[in-house]
Amino acid sequence: MKTVVKLTQQSVQGEIESVLDTYPYNPYQQAFAIPDLRQELINFVLNRIPCLYSSNLGGHIPFSEDDKECLINYKLPRSPLEQQLHVQNLIHQGIYTIFQDKSDWISHHLCEKIQPGFEPSHWFG
Repeated sequence: MKTVVKLTQQSVQGEIESVLDTYPYNPYQQAFAIPDLRQELINFVLNRIPCLYSSNLGGHIPFSEDDKECLINYKLPRSPLEQQLHVQNLIHQGIYTIFQDKSDWISHHLCEKIQPGFEPSHWFG
């Protein structure tokens, strides 16, 4: 049995929120609160689900012949739970990959947001 599920960017964003809630605030939730990183994570997930449009989801988009062929030949997990777990796994992979690829950039941007007076080293003189 073949199942076709059209995931929207909104549903993937909701799933990302749920998954990120299981991660510590610092650095994960804090990092993916940065709009560019959040969008990169969304794109990471959507680009790994065949036949989805990463940048223009949300409206009614007509399927091309290539899309129809891809939809016919792609099997998603059968149950909704399996589909959800598949998307969650992609989100975990995306978080790991983005953190690996952009660790210096993330560290730099997160450190910029901390004001010197709030760092523990300044609490004791």
